[in-house]
Amino acid sequence: MKDCIFCKIINGEIPSKKIYEDDKLYVFLDLNQDCPGHCLIVPKIHCINLRDISAELLNYIMQTAIKLYVFLEEKLNCDGMTLLQNNGCAQDIKHFHLHLLPKYINKPNLSIDEIFDILIKK
Repeated sequence: MKDCIFCKIINGEIPSKKIYEDDKLYVFLDLNQDCPGHCLIVPKIHCINLRDISAELLNYIMQTAIKLYVFLEEKLNCDGMTLLQNNGCAQDIKHFHLHLLPKYINKPNLSIDEIFDILIKK
């Protein structure tokens, strides 16, 4: 969809802090970090909400969320994870996406650039 900000990010028209990509998904840090490591899992195909996404793709997103949880836990030493997915009027961008929100007992004070550097180090 040509006016969708997430489609533009996926197509490289808008820069992002990508932390994972495969043939179905694009994952990047949310620029408005609710917590250090807040990222979004976005399907590459444009689907609007929960009613518009296939069960197969939804399952794949959840399997990827588990892998990313382990990755974020290892890299950022988070103590938990909240998964959040909004629909309808609760949804700012009308392209299905799943928020991964790392939770901390002692929340680190890190900028998005510092977080990105930690996550992309090999």
